[in-house]
Amino acid sequence: MTVGLSIALIATSVLLVMLVLLHRAKGGGLSTLFGGGVSSSLGGSSVVEKNLDRLTVAVALLWVTCIIGLGLLLKS
Repeated sequence: MTVGLSIALIATSVLLVMLVLLHRAKGGGLSTLFGGGVSSSLGGSSVVEKNLDRLTVAVALLWVTCIIGLGLLLKS
């Protein structure tokens, strides 16, 4: 069980980093270094931004759930 949660934690961590970097830069942070041109072409649509936000929140909740689950399993 802990191996499965550890793999899920690693996968969601990588996915969460990628999703955060895909967000459109509002102040010139790391997202302008990695794919600034790509995000500007996708950033024109507010529907895409809302869907990206929803997906990021969903993956973040899954990430937190994996952390709590691993903590509870390793504590006992």
